[in-house]
Amino acid sequence: MRAVAYTRCLPAEEHDALVDIEIDRPAAVGLDLLVEVRSVSVNPVDVKRRAKDDPGGEARILGYDGAGVVVEAGAQTSLFQPGDEVCYAGSIARSGTNVQFHLVDERIVGRKPRNLSFAEAVALPLTTLTAWELLFERIGVKQGVDVDRRSVLIIGGTGGVGSIAVQIARRLTGLTVIATASRHSTRAWCLSQGAHYVIDRSRPFEPQLDAIGIASVDIVLGLAGSDRHLPQIAQMISPQGRLGLIDDAKGFDFGAFKAKSVSIHWEFMFTRALFGTPDVMKQHLILNEAAALFEGGTLRSTLTEIAGPIDAGHLRKAHAIVESGRATGKIVLDGFR
Repeated sequence: MRAVAYTRCLPAEEHDALVDIEIDRPAAVGLDLLVEVRSVSVNPVDVKRRAKDDPGGEARILGYDGAGVVVEAGAQTSLFQPGDEVCYAGSIARSGTNVQFHLVDERIVGRKPRNLSFAEAVALPLTTLTAWELLFERIGVKQGVDVDRRSVLIIGGTGGVGSIAVQIARRLTGLTVIATASRHSTRAWCLSQGAHYVIDRSRPFEPQLDAIGIASVDIVLGLAGSDRHLPQIAQMISPQGRLGLIDDAKGFDFGAFKAKSVSIHWEFMFTRALFGTPDVMKQHLILNEAAALFEGGTLRSTLTEIAGPIDAGHLRKAHAIVESGRATGKIVLDGFR
């Protein structure tokens, strides 16, 4: 079967950064499903691993978002059967989704929303799980439009996680949602996702917040470039506020937040699958709950570009766009041809 792999760390623009290969088709056993992959998306974790995680010449397959059709189910499975349409974010400890047939633990798989194509659906799992876990499980935001009246600043509101985080915060909670963007087009994107306000990430935050009548922010989601913004986050976050982070935030100075008793919350979407936590099934439940919200029109796909079919050339193109830091929403590859 066909797959796309990397064997050494190279810039995305180089021909050998990602290569087409042929490998044997696996079989589903235990709790695994074998999924015929129809669409994949590219996330920052893909480009980071390709650029820094040296496989030493071994062919390593990337890709974590996958959408497709179950073709085999292991003997211990109970949630899905052959023919079911599914989407999921996979495990960072296993081979990735850039392959025709992919093995995945059914406990981290959700049903594909019926109203979305495979390309529209594959834009969602990793980012939806990340935003959902960060807001509701790590920070403890309460669902309901009349329940939680705090404010949230989403730094990186135009990226994959930021886009769906804006939607979730605006449509499932009572939070006042402020997002950051840097161009007219990305400002418009954040507003279209549901942000109440958008501020320029390239300018100081505090005067912009003052201009919209927000003296301090109760919750901050650091989704991109957090290390650059930490000093001003510490300045404008509310006492006893909540700071959620998904990036590395190099040189993090915890002391800057001590006086305000700000709590720090890390979110790594792969934690449950990586460590086999007792609640690993929660990701299946979240994805199914989200599927109902997409079907009902409460949430919508953040797909912005189909880069082409799933092959090395189109994946290199998608990696380069994501690596540039200027991608809006999600970039998807659709089908093996």
